[in-house]
Amino acid sequence: MEPQYKSGKSWFPGLKILDRYILGKFIGTYLFAIAMIIVVVVVFDYVEKIDDFTEMHAPLSAIIFDYYLKFVPFFVNQFSALFTFIAVIFFTSKLAYQTEIVAMLSGGMSFKRLMWPYFLGATFITALSLVLSLWLIPISQRDCVAFEQKYIRRRARDQYDRHIYRQIEPGTFAYIRGFSKNTSIASFVALERYEDNRIVSTMEASDVKFDRETKRWSSQRYVVREFDAEGNESFKQYRNLDTTLNLDVMELGRLNELLKTMNIVELNRFIEQQRNKGSDSIRQIEVEHHTRYAYPFGTFILTLIGVSLSSRKVRGGTGLHIGIGIALCFSYIMLTRVFEEFAKGGGLPTLLAVWIPNMIYLGIGIYLYRKAPK
Repeated sequence: MEPQYKSGKSWFPGLKILDRYILGKFIGTYLFAIAMIIVVVVVFDYVEKIDDFTEMHAPLSAIIFDYYLKFVPFFVNQFSALFTFIAVIFFTSKLAYQTEIVAMLSGGMSFKRLMWPYFLGATFITALSLVLSLWLIPISQRDCVAFEQKYIRRRARDQYDRHIYRQIEPGTFAYIRGFSKNTSIASFVALERYEDNRIVSTMEASDVKFDRETKRWSSQRYVVREFDAEGNESFKQYRNLDTTLNLDVMELGRLNELLKTMNIVELNRFIEQQRNKGSDSIRQIEVEHHTRYAYPFGTFILTLIGVSLSSRKVRGGTGLHIGIGIALCFSYIMLTRVFEEFAKGGGLPTLLAVWIPNMIYLGIGIYLYRKAPK
């Protein structure tokens, strides 16, 4: 069967008709798949949260513009590589089933040349994903988080941990219990200082108030305890605590939510700040930093796998290609999550752990490329 490609006006001027055909179908299928799944996800999410929206009297305008409109970029970026893969598999296997790829290769086109419009599309999607993950999503997530804390009961309760333990500088730790955002008061605060893996002193206070303007912590009375080398304890009571800590109140929130609202400049600054403090959360922050780059670049790898896998006409047609492709894609996503946990737990260097799935699947992609019909 001779492939039919329409000429005329195109979104991609300067490309050959075949390139425009493949690129248009690729991007069109990608956008259609995303649009369909977004509608499904929004409907299910709304049904799940409708009780909270009703009881908390959330305005319809806030639900649409402050929540769902800001939620869509996050969801698109989170599953962008999966939708890219599905689009490539679906469209390319259809071409293979109709023997159009055979006609292209028989006409003298190399397989490498055939992949050019696919990688042009992958470049567009990767660039979009990078812009979303590095800049736009953190901005949109600020409104999403604020909406959830105001109108979704469970999220409002979970904004702060009951017990917060942070390292504020090497050898010095802060323990904060029962911090309330509304009153800016913590029921208990303790500063612990360690030397040679033993505690040497603590400062403890109850009902400690944080001043958001001066960044100072104050309490009517506090206790200082000191421990000698033998472990003997001495303590003194004082009045009118008024001090600053190397700890901003924003750092008291759940770390995952805090990181989601930082653009790449703020995240880099935060990494440097926490590294200087010797924070025990530095690995989790570094994983967030590396995944913002590694996951978008996985689009190229999954495109290579998708085209190489689905370009051969096989018995079972499009369904077999899609089944194998989805299995590979979900295994890729699962592997990225596994290695992220390895990185957070200290089992592997964060940079290596985050990029290992890409390296593994790049090897799979190269193997499939070499086996693809030439």
